Amino acid sequence: MRPTLTLRHYTHDLISHSHDHAQLVFGLAGRLDFEVEGVGGEIRPHGVMVLPFSTHHACGSPQGSHCLVLDVPDEQWLVQSLGEHADASRRLLDQPARVLLDARQGQLVNWLAGSPLQDPLIAQQGAVLLLASLNGPAAARHGSRRLPFGAFNAHIDQQAAYPLQVADLARLADLSVARLHARFLAECGQTPMEYIRARRLQMARGLLRDTHLPIGEIAGRVGYGSQSAFAAAMLREFGSAPGALRQLDQAR
Repeated sequence: MRPTLTLRHYTHDLISHSHDHAQLVFGLAGRLDFEVEGVGGEIRPHGVMVLPFSTHHACGSPQGSHCLVLDVPDEQWLVQSLGEHADASRRLLDQPARVLLDARQGQLVNWLAGSPLQDPLIAQQGAVLLLASLNGPAAARHGSRRLPFGAFNAHIDQQAAYPLQVADLARLADLSVARLHARFLAECGQTPMEYIRARRLQMARGLLRDTHLPIGEIAGRVGYGSQSAFAAAMLREFGSAPGALRQLDQAR
């Protein structure tokens, strides 16, 4: 297998699968929502999602997004093409991660996105340059001990109807609020409050789909005292008002 670089446009249609190769997804425009092995996150410009071999993931973009996607060949290609960089690239591709690019790395991604990617030489050399650049110290990648997203999700789900504080999640992670904020940005591209809001709205969408509860009651169950504020939040998150989302999801 040769490396391939492709430009892709993602929409609200959910993609859920895994690959027999590793993949890097570089954000160019818009926001691409990811769930990788049960952990949510997003990719925006200057962000990269690392998807190791056979990692199951789902993604979609309610407002549309453009990405540069690198499909990475096998171990033999890494060794032959990256030389002394192969070990660092192997470690990079060993576990799911969200990487934040610096300005120069972002320029490289944008330059490649404007290049004739169908040319095998461009694809080969572009893949090598991208992987080598990610092996440098400038890429901000989270450490091996990930945040306890399972505990976060359980706490948010149990307390969704009540005011939720970032300090509550910080205590669960045994981190300061400032450190938690930085780790959230590095691991899933969101602030803690954005994560809480998104989790509440996903819960609301499930209630719209799976129950006949009035929209006002669902709003209250996920912490919104105003039905109009709830409707505005759902519109921003999913591109449709609650009533339209209920019709759409129940029709599927």
